[in-house]
Amino acid sequence: MKVLIVEDDQAISDALKEGLEDESYAVDTAYDGDEGYRTAAADNYDVIILDVMMPEMNGYEVCQMLRSEGNTTPILMLTAKDQERDIVQGLDTGADDYLAKPFSFDVLLARIRALLRRPNEKQAEVLRVGDLTLDPSTKRVQRDDTTIDLTSKEYAVLEYMMRNHGKVLSKESFISHVWDFDADILPNTVEQFVMFVRRKVDKPFRAKLIHTVPGFGYKIEERGE
Repeated sequence: MKVLIVEDDQAISDALKEGLEDESYAVDTAYDGDEGYRTAAADNYDVIILDVMMPEMNGYEVCQMLRSEGNTTPILMLTAKDQERDIVQGLDTGADDYLAKPFSFDVLLARIRALLRRPNEKQAEVLRVGDLTLDPSTKRVQRDDTTIDLTSKEYAVLEYMMRNHGKVLSKESFISHVWDFDADILPNTVEQFVMFVRRKVDKPFRAKLIHTVPGFGYKIEERGE
């Protein structure tokens, strides 16, 4: 999953980026409202973490502009303010959630997970494809009651596929959602990581879940669907 952090305090931004990357998120950063707006408008993100008080444009203005252009990416606003009118203003401009500083990183992670679930109300907390399960809250992956150990990037690749169960995903979409903007990633790298995941998720088991769609990309689904 890919996250954009728009925060003018570089120490906070760097700490959030490091923490989220440790949790297998791909993270891009911007340090003022104008840069944040341009970055958000130019790429596809799964969640935007948006500070309110910033130079150039404040978070309310960035959020309002993105929403006016049809950008529906979930937005979590961060601010030192916690007064009711500030919360109302943030939500009224189109934010999905609001977190006042200082905050617990664990609470931030829980809010992000909630926002990722929100587009599909029927989506369970634990992702499932056949007998394969992935729990985003614990990063635990199991198949047929066997725990599967994945590297951080392997986990991110598998989570992206499972959140898009049954959809054909191009190599370009993997690069866009699983790696940072500054990462120098080629399509062959995607092939390698899908192969790594297959070795752990599919090879030891009878039924294969990860399928290649020649000329298009990959999809994960239970055989026979």
